[in-house]
Amino acid sequence: MAALLTFPLVSRLDRVARAENSDGQFSLWNVAWVARTLVTDPRGLFDANIFYPHRSTLAFSEHNLAAGFLAAPVFWATGNPYLALNVVFFMALALALAGAYYLVRYLTGDRRAALIAGICFAFCPYFFGRTSHIQLLLTAGLPFSLLAFHRLADQPTWRRGLVLGLVVAAQATASGYYAILTVLMISFAAIVLAFTRRSWTDARYWGALAVAGAVTLAVVLPMFLPYLRLQRDAGFGRTLEEAAQYSADWRAYLASSAIAHRWMQGLIGRWSEVLFPGFLATIGGLAGLAVGWRLGGRAREILILYAALGGLAFWASLGPDAGLYTALYHGVPLMGWLRAPARFGIVVPLALSVLLGVAVSWWLSRGSRANLRAALLTAAAALELATPLHFREVPAVAPAYRVLASLPVGPVIEMPFLAREADLHGHAKYMLQSTFHWMPLINGYSDHIPAGFVERARILRGFPSRESFKILADDPPRYAIFHPRMYRDPALLKRRLREFSGCLKPLHTAGEAHLYEVLQCRETVVAAGD
Repeated sequence: MAALLTFPLVSRLDRVARAENSDGQFSLWNVAWVARTLVTDPRGLFDANIFYPHRSTLAFSEHNLAAGFLAAPVFWATGNPYLALNVVFFMALALALAGAYYLVRYLTGDRRAALIAGICFAFCPYFFGRTSHIQLLLTAGLPFSLLAFHRLADQPTWRRGLVLGLVVAAQATASGYYAILTVLMISFAAIVLAFTRRSWTDARYWGALAVAGAVTLAVVLPMFLPYLRLQRDAGFGRTLEEAAQYSADWRAYLASSAIAHRWMQGLIGRWSEVLFPGFLATIGGLAGLAVGWRLGGRAREILILYAALGGLAFWASLGPDAGLYTALYHGVPLMGWLRAPARFGIVVPLALSVLLGVAVSWWLSRGSRANLRAALLTAAAALELATPLHFREVPAVAPAYRVLASLPVGPVIEMPFLAREADLHGHAKYMLQSTFHWMPLINGYSDHIPAGFVERARILRGFPSRESFKILADDPPRYAIFHPRMYRDPALLKRRLREFSGCLKPLHTAGEAHLYEVLQCRETVVAAGD
């Protein structure tokens, strides 16, 4: 299904990617770093090869442990970061479909309704609006966590508490956003079911949930220690003003890139987020409200829980101005780490898909030719959400990077060294190229920029120069790579290279990237300064 609904991507996985923007480049680097380092040096995982000589630099953004783990076999077999990430992309789709399928099958007992609901969730437009952010594509932990919770609620045992804790922890390895969102969902669901089932005094229920909480904390805490240290040392956090910029509005819930929805784009004008759940999910979910209320019992319980989850997620996604997100920001630990309230919107298609499953299951149980009707609905869901992806073909690796990969390990500075805050994202291109040599990079780009980096960059952009050599004296680079075509004034670069020829030994100067070895040259630097 993933291959079919995203065709022709499956035929070019090894040579295409979302590498035309900094977020896509960052994801490629991040997943490749984790895939490589989990095998070679797991203890050094968080000391990523950016912002040299800073430490724990992987914690400056999402760690993407789950994506790296899934990518590791492919990356080690091929050394191709594009193929590794694209395989995880397809696995994310398949796992999301599986998670929603098993959740709805457990709640309704109907495999056909579960498949239709799984397609509506896994291939919702939200997913295709975030193809540059691999951590936001790993949504499977949301339905799998709810499945583990429902199993615990129906038969509370410590074993099912253990399973729930492990599933929530697994989602935490995929995305920090979804980790917090999952904990909020399960906490709310626990209260709702305690109310609907009058199980406030059920010691087994609360005991099993306590086991789940303890297991989650025990597994996740070691992964979050670097983030806690970053928050303590650098005061890392997000403000409500930042959150307001990344909030959803009514246009977001009508925005979609699916072929069947493109006619809507002209009606809504400009939008900043993609959150339309799809027509089938929306209509079927609303039908599920009526069916669930009419059937009563377990169906009504599902209606209450998932209508509330979807409604609250919609409210929170609207950001600080709507009120709920502000309350969560002040009342829930770690919410200050988040920046984009719109990402709460992923719960809306999940809730609607579950309610759709209730409606479809009821509809298929009435009348004849249920399998034919189910097949037609399955085809309708697939056709509505089909989103052909035309990722761009990636350029060949410059020969200078191949040469660099064969040399002894040493810090690298990539030039031009982008210094304006608006241009810092351009360093992500250098990070992507580092996946072919894995040398420590003085360059870097992430959600958190270390203190002093911008001021330091303003001097390093003049490298080679007396001032840049001085600032690099304590942690000097061993290699420098220049991209002459990226300079506004290539002639100035040539003059500087001639002036400091005693400090830079050419190793490879053919093509678009020129590689030099940086030599010890104090006398030359002093003379140049004089």
